[in-house]
Amino acid sequence: MGPTTGFYLHPASPLHDTGWGHPEHQGRLRALASAVGQDLLTLHGHVEQMESKEATMEDLSRVHTEAHVQRVRAACEAASKGETLVSIEEDTKVSAASWEAALGSAGAAISAASDIMEGRIRNAFVAARPPGHHATPHQPMGFCLFNSIAIVARWLQVQGLAERILIVDWDVHHGNGTHDAFYDDPTVFFMSLHQSPHYPGTGAADERGSGSGEGYTLNVPLPGGTPRTEYRSHFEAAVAEALDRFTPDFVLVSCGFDVMAGDPLGGMLLEPEDLQDMTRHLMEGAAADCAGRVLVLLEGGYDPKRLGEGAVAVIRALAGLPSAWP
Repeated sequence: MGPTTGFYLHPASPLHDTGWGHPEHQGRLRALASAVGQDLLTLHGHVEQMESKEATMEDLSRVHTEAHVQRVRAACEAASKGETLVSIEEDTKVSAASWEAALGSAGAAISAASDIMEGRIRNAFVAARPPGHHATPHQPMGFCLFNSIAIVARWLQVQGLAERILIVDWDVHHGNGTHDAFYDDPTVFFMSLHQSPHYPGTGAADERGSGSGEGYTLNVPLPGGTPRTEYRSHFEAAVAEALDRFTPDFVLVSCGFDVMAGDPLGGMLLEPEDLQDMTRHLMEGAAADCAGRVLVLLEGGYDPKRLGEGAVAVIRALAGLPSAWP
C-alpha cells in the first residue's frame, strides 16, 4: 500500500469565482493549500497529493435530474459568454470556470474513492470547491452546484465497490441535499450534526427517513454556542447510534470547518483539535469495520485562516499523526 493518506485538489476548483465579497470566495482554497504546505515537514511521507479526474454526465445523473444539470451548465456558459458572474440562486453564483470546478470536485471525490478501493492509499481528504451538500437532486443552492458526496456514494455502489455507506456531516449547516438524496434509501446512512435554528432550516430530529429508509437518517440539531465538550458528546453518541444499526463498507464525511469558533456564518465553538479527535473517533469506530476506508470532503468554512488550521488537523488525524496543538 502507498502513503497512508491522499490529498486531492482538482486544478479547476480554485478557479471557481464567486466574487471576493462572497463568503465562498477563491481565497478559501488558497488558505487551505498554504496551511497544508506549511505542514509539509510533518506530512512528508504520510500524505501524498494525488491526481484528480472530472466526473462524467453519467456520474451526475445518478443523483441529479437532467434539468438541474442543464441549468447549472447554462448558467456557466452565460457567465463565460458575458465574462461576468451569474447568480443561479440568490446566494449561489457561477463564473466561466465553475462548470469545470464542479465536475472537478465530484471527480476528485471519485478519484479518491477509486484509489482507496484499489489500495493505493488508505484514506483521503478532498479539497472540494464548490461545496456540495446543499445541492438537492433537483436544485443547486447554498453555494453548492452538484452534491459531490452523494455522487461518490452512488458511484461506489454502481461500481460494486461498496453496498452500505455511512455519510457523516458535521458542517454547521444541515446537509439538506444529501438528506433528500438518501431519505428513503436503507443502503446509505446519513448522520448530521448541525446548528439549529440556522440555514437552511431543515434537519429536525424527528426526520429519520421514509419507507424502507426509515431509521437510516439521524439528525442531531444543536443550538448555537453549544459547549465543545457537549458537542463532542453528542457526536460520539450519534456515531454509536449509527453503528448500532448500520455496518458500513465505506465512510464519507462532509467536513464543514464553519463548525469552528469564529466562523462568520456559524455560531459553534469547536477548535481544530476537536475536529482532529472527531476524525480519530470516527476512524476507530465506523472505519474499523471497513478497513479504514474514510473519504473526507471539504464543505463549508468561511474564515480562511481557521479553514487552513482545521484542514491540517483533519489531515493529520487521517494520517495517524500527532496533534499540532498542545
